[in-house]
Amino acid sequence: MPAALPRTELGSELSRIARPLRLSEEVSGDLQRRIARGELQPGDRLPTEKALGEAFGVSRAVVREAIARLKADGLIETRQGSGAFVVEVPKSINLRFWKSEGPELEELRDIFELRAMVEGAVAELAAQRRDDDDLRAMTEHLKAMDDAMENGVDGTEADDDFHIAMAKATHNSYIRRLVEFLGQHFSDSRQLAWHDTNLKLKLPQASQREHRALLDAIAQGDAEAARRRALEHLRGAAGRLGISLALDLDRKRLRRRKP
Repeated sequence: MPAALPRTELGSELSRIARPLRLSEEVSGDLQRRIARGELQPGDRLPTEKALGEAFGVSRAVVREAIARLKADGLIETRQGSGAFVVEVPKSINLRFWKSEGPELEELRDIFELRAMVEGAVAELAAQRRDDDDLRAMTEHLKAMDDAMENGVDGTEADDDFHIAMAKATHNSYIRRLVEFLGQHFSDSRQLAWHDTNLKLKLPQASQREHRALLDAIAQGDAEAARRRALEHLRGAAGRLGISLALDLDRKRLRRRKP
């Protein structure tokens, strides 16, 4: 049994979380529900990383990632030397895309459309501005995804890192920060490429081929091709979940259809 936390800090004893796909999501979700139920009140200080890790039966790194997710949602703020606190008033819109066991197809379609708009533009600019370090980083994350497939493990984190590295290649700090923020939520839709509805690992070879084609276009400095490859990747990822994305997401194709 995990170590119990004082009832005055969390309202009730936390139980050890069974190993899920993403432990940090389980931890942040549990804390978010406690905030919603009022077990954690505005202004309350969260237990230390060590205490939370022991209570949930996870590492401190997992706890840090969970706190970062809650901070990005505007539910938690950290104070230097004091720890993490529930905010008095949420400072940002909670952009978690779904709260149930899984999203509806219509909601997933909207998420993939948003991803297409963001990631297409990011890929286009990255192709124009990338340097050797950027290409090296994206290649390393691509290799990490290859290793995950070979070992039959979840490669979502490497997938996320690849897209963040692509954002960094724009050399625009606000684009990078936006993608890092959205990436915490886009990650949920990327994870579906690695798992089926029964939470069993798939081998996303098709997705990896699309990633490789995207990286090739960026490496070649072909902005139009990079944007097109990004959209093809999103169409492919959505299609493998039974979702067809609208043709009007591709402005080039839309112009060709006009008389």
